[in-house]
Amino acid sequence: MKTRELIELARSREDALARVSSVMGEVRGSAHALDGSVEVTVDAWGALKRLWLAPALASADPSRVSALVLEVVRVAMAEAEQDCYNRVGLLLGEEAGLLVEALSGRAAPARAADDDPGMTVEEFQRLRGERVGERRFAPSAPASAAESTVDREEWEDFDPASLRSDR
Repeated sequence: MKTRELIELARSREDALARVSSVMGEVRGSAHALDGSVEVTVDAWGALKRLWLAPALASADPSRVSALVLEVVRVAMAEAEQDCYNRVGLLLGEEAGLLVEALSGRAAPARAADDDPGMTVEEFQRLRGERVGERRFAPSAPASAAESTVDREEWEDFDPASLRSDR
């Protein structure tokens, strides 16, 4: 890399770092209890921005209510933390997020060992097929080996920069 490129890269990183604080000011995390009795919104620093309690909780056991509120706040904080990682990653690059994880000793919520991995693509497709009714089409005939070689050769030295509209 040339010296000018390094200087420009450093300046762009410095500008991005200056914007981190304002980006974090926009971060919010929200969560609610499964029964809908508690709703919470927090910011990136953990400040409570919104708390809603169902009227029925007024007569509930206070220790149960406080435990429920704290659990919902914990989930909202994890969402806000992940939102921070996502936004800062877009601003500074994924490496910055990985560095923060390494320095803090904590994985981002989306990479935490106890995070729910969600469903697989295969499971999603199976469930969708059940929901909309299975419609299978015969697979199209594969291209001949000669055709696929021509396509690969044609695109091997293609330069995507040649498509830029500012030239």
